[in-house]
Amino acid sequence: MAEERVQRRLAAILAADVVGYSRLMETDEAGTLAMLKARRKQVLEPLVAKHQGRIFKVTGDGVLVEFGSAVNAVQCAVDLQHDMAAFNRDQLDDRQIVLRIGVNLGDVMVEGIDLYGDGVNIAARLEALAEPGGILVSGTAYDYVRSKVKVGFDDLGAQTVKNIAEPVRAYRVTGTPAVTVSAHKTVSDKPSIAVLPFTNLSGDPEQEYFSDGITEDIITDLSGVSALFVRARNTSFTLKDKAVDAVQAARQMKVRYVLEGSVRKAGGRVRITVQLIDGDTGGHIWAERYDREFGDIFALQDDISKSVVASLKIKLLPEELKSITNRSTSDAEAYRYYLQGRSVLYGVYALGDRRALRAARQLFAKAIEIDPGYARAYAGIADCDANLWAAGESEISIDDVLANSAKALEWVSDLAEAHASKGIAFYLAGYIDKALAALKRATELDPDLFEAHWYYGAACREAGRPADAVAPLERAVELRPTDYWPLVVLSSAYEELGRDEKLAALDHRLFQSLEAEVNRQPDNANALAVGAAMFAWRDDRSRAEEWARRAIVAEPDNWVARYNVACAYAATNKPEMALEHLEYMARHMPRMRRWLLRIAKVDAQLHPLHDRQDYRALMSRIEDELAASP
Repeated sequence: MAEERVQRRLAAILAADVVGYSRLMETDEAGTLAMLKARRKQVLEPLVAKHQGRIFKVTGDGVLVEFGSAVNAVQCAVDLQHDMAAFNRDQLDDRQIVLRIGVNLGDVMVEGIDLYGDGVNIAARLEALAEPGGILVSGTAYDYVRSKVKVGFDDLGAQTVKNIAEPVRAYRVTGTPAVTVSAHKTVSDKPSIAVLPFTNLSGDPEQEYFSDGITEDIITDLSGVSALFVRARNTSFTLKDKAVDAVQAARQMKVRYVLEGSVRKAGGRVRITVQLIDGDTGGHIWAERYDREFGDIFALQDDISKSVVASLKIKLLPEELKSITNRSTSDAEAYRYYLQGRSVLYGVYALGDRRALRAARQLFAKAIEIDPGYARAYAGIADCDANLWAAGESEISIDDVLANSAKALEWVSDLAEAHASKGIAFYLAGYIDKALAALKRATELDPDLFEAHWYYGAACREAGRPADAVAPLERAVELRPTDYWPLVVLSSAYEELGRDEKLAALDHRLFQSLEAEVNRQPDNANALAVGAAMFAWRDDRSRAEEWARRAIVAEPDNWVARYNVACAYAATNKPEMALEHLEYMARHMPRMRRWLLRIAKVDAQLHPLHDRQDYRALMSRIEDELAASP
């Protein structure tokens, strides 16, 4: 009788396993099984089908998937980690489903629907070596995917793995969402705290900037303590003016401790009451009432921050103590003007109205007049000037913007706001590589700086790197959940990457945000124009055209509105109307020509125009004009 031959084939294998499965089952067996089943149906199975894979084995906490292509396997792994991270955002840490993933390309043995051999075993061994939320790829798979999947790879060298004779070269995929696996209900194993917006008791709504500024600076001080996890400013401020007690706030913010307080500023005195509360019990850990001269405001802030750290029994490193006590200015009056300017700027930051930007600029300039070495005030002026320059202010040049950023960096070389303002200026002026470098540095210096993450994500997307844009844009959305700007750009990135499931969930949120903004400000040209483009892309032509008309009537010389209205008309099959608005930008908004030339190449909404002779002629003319300009 002839010997039966073993069937073999080359296959890419994805092995995935749930981190902390035993702990999850011990905590809630039925709930964990139900959640795993839901994640398989909602996330895993659609992604495997999309990337043409086949699930051939499912265990209680793991899964093995076969692909005909290493590229498909690695892209599926990347998408799987991104989508799992998105689902986990709404879960307490002890209920999150976090995966480790290994991918290998190798020879496998076939037995029915099952696969065996070293090709499978190496994928499983790499998965065991991966970090929570991470992906490890074998050298054989890496050779095929390194230039075909838009992620980074760290070479980990040869790894000795169980039951495999030869060491396996391994590469860590970079760019997947960072995760924290904790057995507690808080966001981190470190002591975690949220600083709630201090209540303004001054009896004057115009003093709100001061109580907000005190809160923000305490958040900044505490964020510099490495042994402490601090919720970002924009996350904490979602609870501003809401009747939420400390225990509810701690649960909502997923932190153990809450700092709350009130501020009363009257004449030359400041009175601050502050309480540190245990989010589990509601008990007061520390409380203090301060009554100081306004000139002592910095010492008062130092006392609060150091008292919180001492109450939580955290040891400060020398550089952390220096970070708390060293400030960009020592003049309380300059600080007051800076806080006022920052308050105005926060309200209009994203391509806002000129009057408010000028008002913010004047306040920052007043702060510098009092303290010529106030680095943050120089960065504030640079932010204002970058947006005023883009809006066509004739007396401002891009060199002026960069000069103020440079001045800020002369005084404080690692000031994230200054690197961000420099990056924003380069971005708006169309110098994408310089923008990317400065904005990336800003995100590294301050992981909680909204503007840096938003603009960095926008710059990555406009540079033709939508995969790199996703993480900073998602971070921007986390930092400022009610802001529609990062949602708009993130939606475009998801669309370009084919992440349809995430796009559908995001679009609903985006439309809600836009409609809320238009209901609040019916003449907001930016929101109307962006909404028009979004409605057009979703085939709601009547609303798209209505909002487009309203946007141009509200602000005919707003470059953001003109561009998005052009996109709306291009998507509704009205190319002549689209070209009319693009032509208007080219003629009347010359400073934005370089930006327009770049984004027109990557924005899918303008693709219907690309084959038209009149569109090509317009783009060619802009190129010639830029080449001829100094």
